[in-house]
Amino acid sequence: MMSHKDGFYKKLIKRPLDFIISLVMLIILSPLLLVVAILVRNKLGSPILFKQKRPGLKEKVFTMYKFRTMTEEKDENGEFLPDSVRLTRFGKLLRTTSIDELPELFNILKGEMSFIGPRPLLVEYLPLYSEEQRKRHDVRPGLSGLAQVSGRNSLAWEEKFDLDVKYVKTITFLGDLKIIFLTVKKVFVKEGINFENTAKSNRFQGTDNNQR
Repeated sequence: MMSHKDGFYKKLIKRPLDFIISLVMLIILSPLLLVVAILVRNKLGSPILFKQKRPGLKEKVFTMYKFRTMTEEKDENGEFLPDSVRLTRFGKLLRTTSIDELPELFNILKGEMSFIGPRPLLVEYLPLYSEEQRKRHDVRPGLSGLAQVSGRNSLAWEEKFDLDVKYVKTITFLGDLKIIFLTVKKVFVKEGINFENTAKSNRFQGTDNNQR
């Protein structure tokens, strides 16, 4: 249960903090963002940004931004080659350091995302959630979240969603600070949080299908 103070943070403090911090970070990191953008353009080509529709607060769909990490190489039939082939060493470096996630600061600034919250997943998952799992969309999706610092990809989908809903029900300022600290720690010790796993072999198929 959230206290009155925690509810005040969730409703009145969390969003202004997101706006101020993302704005400051974008200004401070602008030289890095420019350098990375130039490197992506030279090494991977255009477009520089990877854009994808994701469901956000109240399941409202928005466009999420990330730096591209893969080439657009195709086979003779015009189909994209496997991700493992298109992911370059440079792309792996961006992912390992989580630098590819930095453009999401613009999503946070615009109010589409928060620093901490359930990760925004694929739009195609929306019809597959249970009513309880759907509560993960009662808050803005996050750059990182409780599930991302609680076991990484070793967690089953249902475990990740349970953590997402737990976060939604227990949002606190100190809790957000703890998740931020754990996220930074994992990135710097090169544990390499994989913020999402959308590989075809690990797509969410719905809770009932996963339990068969």
